[in-house]
Amino acid sequence: MPIEPDTKDWTWVLRERCPECGFDPAAVDVAEVGARSRAAAAAIHRRLHGEGATTRPDDATWSPLEYGAHVRDVCRVMLVRLQQMLEHDDPEFADWDQDRAAIDDDYAGQQPERVAVELDLAAAAFAEAADAVSADALQRPGRRSNGSVFTVETLLVYALHDLEHHVHDVA
Repeated sequence: MPIEPDTKDWTWVLRERCPECGFDPAAVDVAEVGARSRAAAAAIHRRLHGEGATTRPDDATWSPLEYGAHVRDVCRVMLVRLQQMLEHDDPEFADWDQDRAAIDDDYAGQQPERVAVELDLAAAAFAEAADAVSADALQRPGRRSNGSVFTVETLLVYALHDLEHHVHDVA
């Protein structure tokens, strides 16, 4: 399931190695975010084809299809937030309740082949935008409505962790 609990201190993902997937934010070269995002999306894309794409391993764990839909939406949301940060001074991001999105958009009922294509497009757009970020833009700020502040750099690292974490989830 999603890894962004707004009710807890989420900033650990920017400071510490993830105990579940092993992601190490200190080892991320922001210039690699685009390539690594494409690789993560491709790994999830592969799980959307064939047997088991719609099967939950247990009641508390999403199917590869649900993770694929979520990662597609993460790419879309992060692209919008990145664009806002690059185009506006200290923008406030629209709220996104990823758990609500999974229910409202019926992630489990979507077609795996369609999600795979949409994931490819969303990840490519996010990765392309990440690749285009200049070094002098990395410290531009943006924030959630709850006051949590990101820079372009921390947003890119945060997004990459989300994508790579979900590769671990569907493996």
